[in-house]
Amino acid sequence: MTTPYAEVIGDPIAQSRSPAIHGFWLDRLGLDGAYRATRVGTDELGDYLATRRADPDWRGCNVTMPHKQAVIGLLDRLDPLAARVGAVNTIVPEAGALVGYNTDVPGFLEPLQPLLDQAHLFRMARVLGTGGAARAVVTALVEAGVVVVLAGRDPAKARALLDELAPGGDHHAIDLAHFAAPTDFAFDDRDGIFDLVVNATALGMTGHAPLAFDMTHTPPGAVFYDIVTSPLDTAFLRAARGAGLATIDGLAMLIGQADHAFRRFFGAHPPRGGADRDLRTRLGA
Repeated sequence: MTTPYAEVIGDPIAQSRSPAIHGFWLDRLGLDGAYRATRVGTDELGDYLATRRADPDWRGCNVTMPHKQAVIGLLDRLDPLAARVGAVNTIVPEAGALVGYNTDVPGFLEPLQPLLDQAHLFRMARVLGTGGAARAVVTALVEAGVVVVLAGRDPAKARALLDELAPGGDHHAIDLAHFAAPTDFAFDDRDGIFDLVVNATALGMTGHAPLAFDMTHTPPGAVFYDIVTSPLDTAFLRAARGAGLATIDGLAMLIGQADHAFRRFFGAHPPRGGADRDLRTRLGA
């Protein structure tokens, strides 16, 4: 008797926490299933998907760096949200077809929802990064009525991404290096302003260069959100806490997006609520 399984693919992949998350849920629900991490290089994507397509036990995969855009041309169909984002982080076999989804959008929004449910005079987010994860972040924020300042090493790429994802919006593109130097900008300090600063790059991740962000670019009362999960407590978040600001770590988004993927892989809702605390303990967070 064989066991249905799903997995996460990327390169590198050893640092992924996804197997621990999905494994925890499978154990809690008593489901017959497995979830693992598989390193797949860029030149191996085609062969990997062809092999998995023919495996009746394969329930799909999550997709992480650097494949979230590269896999699109290898799939049979995209969910409308994934097509709008232009990035895929979940692939599911459906009636012989490989279908691409993006669960990063709802996963990113999940920990922000209590704040977004409130009324605000104005909403603005400074988003650092222009890769596949940033595409999901920008899409989510624009749909939540947030004005986005998108920073990238190439401001022209940032501008093109905004024009693609939020045409006609009053959004702004800027050089990532702008945030590395101090500023004396006078931020709006009125009550009722929602400000968010998001690191959607790999900077600050284990094995990557640090993120250069000067805290003088922080509006009063801003929320700092780092999608990096290794390390979980990044220098970016520590600096924000040191300034007395609220923070959201990358595990919040990872668990949120995994929830939506798990439902598609295994046909069940994962245990959440109080189980999230147990899961974080299991992950050492």
